[in-house]
Amino acid sequence: MATKDADPTVAARRHGGRYIYEELRRQILTLQLKPGMPLDETSLATQFGLSRSPVRDALARLASEGLVTILPNRTLLVTPFEIEEFPNYISALDLLQRAVTRLAAMKRSESELEQIKAIDQQYLHAVQARDYEQMSELNKAFHLKIAKAGKNSYLTAGYERLLGEGQRLLHLHFDYIINSSGSISLGRDHDRIIAAITSRDADEAEDAAHEHTMLFQRRFLAFMQQNLTSAIATRVD
Repeated sequence: MATKDADPTVAARRHGGRYIYEELRRQILTLQLKPGMPLDETSLATQFGLSRSPVRDALARLASEGLVTILPNRTLLVTPFEIEEFPNYISALDLLQRAVTRLAAMKRSESELEQIKAIDQQYLHAVQARDYEQMSELNKAFHLKIAKAGKNSYLTAGYERLLGEGQRLLHLHFDYIINSSGSISLGRDHDRIIAAITSRDADEAEDAAHEHTMLFQRRFLAFMQQNLTSAIATRVD
């Protein structure tokens, strides 16, 4: 028998702003809410059966994570992603990913290492199940756990924001990755990073993190090239 929380309106009323935040975040990251789509507090409050106050709080939290943009005229929209900015995104991600992974190799505790490995196993199961939403969440959790093991809160805060932005890009091309690379290959992407952190080899950890970023870049660009080619072929037909 279905529980009351199966009804989104009931769940929203029970859990208030937390539910609204989690649901809107899920819809943004899985691209149900497209980049650039406008968001209206009143309409969302009606949709969730709540007042505008918890909706406003949820949108403010999403804005702090870079997933919602507040324009000067107070218009709200899902933060756009301009493909022209992709090289800048990759440059920022590469720098921070190398830094936090290097620090993790130097400063991680045994319990943190075990947590990193455990999250990677969960990620692998999600890959094998082709559960894109869990793949995205667990990939972020894996890298964020590494950053926290490096024990630099300033780097971790900036890195977390970049990981959140990257989740939307992952959803754009997960199907392409799995169908072209195979699920086991995708799931093993973290092995070199884990090995370097385990052996406390800071140089190897940084190099592995850099290669991981470059792999993400290559896959995303291959996905974009494939889709651009398909779009051109469709227009010609």
